[in-house]
Amino acid sequence: MEGVACASFTSSASKSLSFSLSQSSIITLRQNYHNNTLKSKSPRKLVIRASSGSSSGSVVTLLDYGAGNVRSVRNAIRYLGYEIEDVRTPKDILNADRLIFPGVGAFASAMDVLTKTGMAEALCTHIENDRPFLGICLGLQLLFDSSEENGPVNGLGLIPGVVGRFNSLNGFRVPHIGWNALQIAKDSEILDDIGDRHVYFVHSYRAMPSNDNKEWVSSTCNYGDDFIASIRRGNVHAVQFHPEKSGDVGLSVLRRFLNPKSQGSKKPTQGKASKLAKRVIACLDVRTNDKGDLVVTKGDQYDVREQTKENEVRNLGKPVELAGQYYQDGADEVSFLNITGFRDFPLGDLPMLQVLRHTSENVFVPLTVGGGIRDFTDANGRYYSSLEVASEYFRSGADKISIGSDAVYAAEEYIKTKVKTGKSSLEQISKVYGNQAVVVSIDPRRVYVQGPNDVQFKTIRVPKPGPNGEEYAWYQCTVNGGREGRSIGAYELAKVVEELGAGEILLNCIDCDGQGKGFDIDLIKLISDAVSIPVIASSGAGAVEHFSEVFMKTNASAALAAGIFHRKEVPIQSVKAHLLKEGIEVRI
Repeated sequence: MEGVACASFTSSASKSLSFSLSQSSIITLRQNYHNNTLKSKSPRKLVIRASSGSSSGSVVTLLDYGAGNVRSVRNAIRYLGYEIEDVRTPKDILNADRLIFPGVGAFASAMDVLTKTGMAEALCTHIENDRPFLGICLGLQLLFDSSEENGPVNGLGLIPGVVGRFNSLNGFRVPHIGWNALQIAKDSEILDDIGDRHVYFVHSYRAMPSNDNKEWVSSTCNYGDDFIASIRRGNVHAVQFHPEKSGDVGLSVLRRFLNPKSQGSKKPTQGKASKLAKRVIACLDVRTNDKGDLVVTKGDQYDVREQTKENEVRNLGKPVELAGQYYQDGADEVSFLNITGFRDFPLGDLPMLQVLRHTSENVFVPLTVGGGIRDFTDANGRYYSSLEVASEYFRSGADKISIGSDAVYAAEEYIKTKVKTGKSSLEQISKVYGNQAVVVSIDPRRVYVQGPNDVQFKTIRVPKPGPNGEEYAWYQCTVNGGREGRSIGAYELAKVVEELGAGEILLNCIDCDGQGKGFDIDLIKLISDAVSIPVIASSGAGAVEHFSEVFMKTNASAALAAGIFHRKEVPIQSVKAHLLKEGIEVRI
């Protein structure tokens, strides 16, 4: 399908159209994207002329169309010493000395917003005039003819090719989430400092190299097949990966774009990146203590209070400081779980929002946040959708949203009715931001039974008999922080939430939590074999050997730990050194 967006406007679009859309109008545009496939038509081409003014060399123009987390891009630009000027009208694009477009969310949604705000034609003109441009993730995909995502949907049509979905039938998990290697195809300029290092990807759709677009391709990445990881022609660059989430390697990419004559502050560390790395994730359980301070805590089987007379909440440090330390130590992601509150008013949780905002200023790896993300009505009777709640977390610095109890309720309803209503938090958020932005956190506990026919749920044969000699067990899902069991198994829940739009599963285990005896290998193997989306192993790590065990014995894509990192019992670098020694690829 031919990309025609760059020629699909009438001259009326040349009017100075304000880009200061309200959050609600942006959400409305995005919610309607699936009904708005662009039509193939070619009216008189609009020409928007730039004014003679030019921005300062220390200013970067940012096209933020209102979806997802662009705070980290902003923070990375400021971290490198540049000021930001936001696009408000199409002329701002044409006047930009350097334009960065951090596309986030779904393809059709982005095109819908760009079309309705009059920005698509200006983007095409800026790029066709070889003005400095950097597209990120969706900002690369939109340059192609079209996308199959909720489509076909026309793109800007600047690069030949169709953006298609990864094929999960060959055993590769979709979305493609994590740190992968690049194969440099030609002089890319902005990739000069990368060396053999990993960069961070999170996407379900990709563009493929071909004879028609080979002049654009500057690097590829292999994930089942070779796909386009970056493009370059003249001053125009775009990358499928996220430089703002790729640590110091990613910052070097941004630095090279912003100042092509710059050199890295130090010689880039040489790595041995060859394929998708296994991720090591640091998790911070955050809650207010009895004094009202926000602290990082850690439970034993979900009990976070000290076994003392005072029975105080276990305090293991301050969230922002610990997150920054884990970033420096080499954590591939940082996950925040808000385990207390503001459950009745999530948008009033200003301390947690501030934690995200401050963390993203200096932590340039992915941030996930969970806890209390659902539909709710405040004390004044005003209704807030889970999409509005998630949007605020994204805008505060989160890259992914973790949903727990609400996903269980949605799965139960779907099993009962066999109807996808589109109203659950899981469906709402994945529809607008893409399933790669949604993690479902599963909190099961093992229930022993005599035989597989004793329950309607998937069972496993246990290596050690239960307390009454039982040879089988199933994993009962819980809600409300593990306090309430539900009539649904972890296997059944995982299958359903994948169908409803989850892009990743965080698999906890109440029985193993805080015990330091290793991950529940049986559980993780059961779930990681059952779904085609990435699974994060959680609960029970107490030694470096536990990480290699879970990666060798299961299909887990990542392993998460909390207490052993907080208490400095097992450093992150020790985990990675051990994994490398065992032949398991990790980011260094």
